[in-house]
Amino acid sequence: MELGEVAAVYYRRPTPYAARYQHLPAQQRAFAAAEARHGLGGVLNHLHGAFYVNHPSAVTAADFKPAQVQLAAQLGLTVPPTLVTNDPEQAAKFAADHSPVIYKTFRGLPRDEDGHAGAIWAQRVDPSTFDDSLAVTAHLFQAEIPKTGDVRVTVVGQRIFAQQIAAPDGALDWRRGDWDALFHAPIGVPAAIEAALHSYLTAFGLVFGCFDFALTGDGDAAEHWVFIECNPNGQWGWLPDADDITTAFADILSTEGGGAR
Repeated sequence: MELGEVAAVYYRRPTPYAARYQHLPAQQRAFAAAEARHGLGGVLNHLHGAFYVNHPSAVTAADFKPAQVQLAAQLGLTVPPTLVTNDPEQAAKFAADHSPVIYKTFRGLPRDEDGHAGAIWAQRVDPSTFDDSLAVTAHLFQAEIPKTGDVRVTVVGQRIFAQQIAAPDGALDWRRGDWDALFHAPIGVPAAIEAALHSYLTAFGLVFGCFDFALTGDGDAAEHWVFIECNPNGQWGWLPDADDITTAFADILSTEGGGAR
């Protein structure tokens, strides 16, 4: 393919460069992977005139949860009281002021030595368990929202797709159970929330994002919507409206990409 002919790029978690260098010793493997990332990746990430959904650098910038919460608050979205700390005393004070408190990770759980993947879901924490081990690394604590439900909002360009989600067991984090057992229902997004979502994507240089909200009412009013996070490269194929989302991606890549195919 002539790179000059590329008009649009859909970027989502490509295979790591390291995969083809597994036969090399560790130092050579790391060197080869880094050279490929900065060489081939440097070319593919800077195609002149190409339309990216989303550009890798924009995904990287938008992937930090502290930045997400700050921007959401600046845009007028309601966000839970949030603390990032490795100080047990600060964590205990936050819990005393905002009980009940939940803990959530900044990133997914890495694979273990056997290659097995895992996850740590958002969960309630008992402040009496806070000790010096908390000082090892940064932690994210938030006040638990007395929610009536959850909403996943997928934004592709100017199009918005929203589904209210409920777990049959009423789990705090609906991701931890059987996704096939989840209940979905389309929900309207208040105009003020829609405007904030578009402003959010623009601020990070994104075209697409998967937003998670907690509802504190029926969802008709903007004040019922509490911003949880935005995955700038989130999954959407499991949603009931995945076919419509697919069409939205195809439309924006072909239209904004200048007729790309």
